[in-house]
Amino acid sequence: MGVQARQKPKRFPAYHGHSYAAQPKTDVIRAQKTCGSLAFGGYLRVMTCSALLDLDGTLIDSYPGILTSCVAALRVLGHQPDKAPDIRQPIGQPLEEIMQILLQSYGDGRVGEAVAAYRQHYGESGFLGSVPYPGIRESLEEMKRTGLRIFLATSKRAIFASRILDHLNFTSYFDGIYGSVPSGELDHKPELLAHILSMHSLSPSHTLMVGDRRHDISGAHTVGMRGLGVLWGYGTRDELESAGADQLVDSPGDLAPTVLSMVNEKQFRARWQLR
Repeated sequence: MGVQARQKPKRFPAYHGHSYAAQPKTDVIRAQKTCGSLAFGGYLRVMTCSALLDLDGTLIDSYPGILTSCVAALRVLGHQPDKAPDIRQPIGQPLEEIMQILLQSYGDGRVGEAVAAYRQHYGESGFLGSVPYPGIRESLEEMKRTGLRIFLATSKRAIFASRILDHLNFTSYFDGIYGSVPSGELDHKPELLAHILSMHSLSPSHTLMVGDRRHDISGAHTVGMRGLGVLWGYGTRDELESAGADQLVDSPGDLAPTVLSMVNEKQFRARWQLR
């Protein structure tokens, strides 16, 4: 999907807000560089804007690895699935909810044991079954070049998410990697996003959540952020629209220009309100 060009003043004053050690001191972009199809004259200093990205269904197709580990967990509990279960619909939800759905057909309530068995298998080999969507690496590179701060915000265990990013050589694109933790306190998106905002002193109004499921959008709105829904993951257009997504993006190749357009639009509105 294209991003409509907007006319902007040729130069913008430097933003003197929060500074971060991981962020270059002068995030200056030459006039010839663009945010997607949105071109800027003169120089632009990127405000302290941030993007929080979901993992499964947003950056990577993790279905093969997750499916293999789910089947392995069922077998550990003594079940022998006649066929591979269809788990595309619940992917993106907390793992406990996924395992509860799978165990219902067996009348088995041992969710905790299933989760433990899943994580054992996933940590050993399941995580290797994840592949990035075509165009995602290029979008991450483009966003990083602008000075945008990028954080991972996933319902997956943080340790697994970190190993996946390392395996795919994606770690360098991120200023922080966040996911669920053993205590369970960050299992749900609102708590996870609030934690990231607090840890890095991020302004919700200048931070964007990007994800493929309703939990990503509703979680973002709960903490005062906007939510961008992606249409190549496990969620549907209807699901994301019903959750109130502020915008939708059709393909990974359009991710960077859409994110940059949204964060820059917010930055410019805030600046003009102060004039």
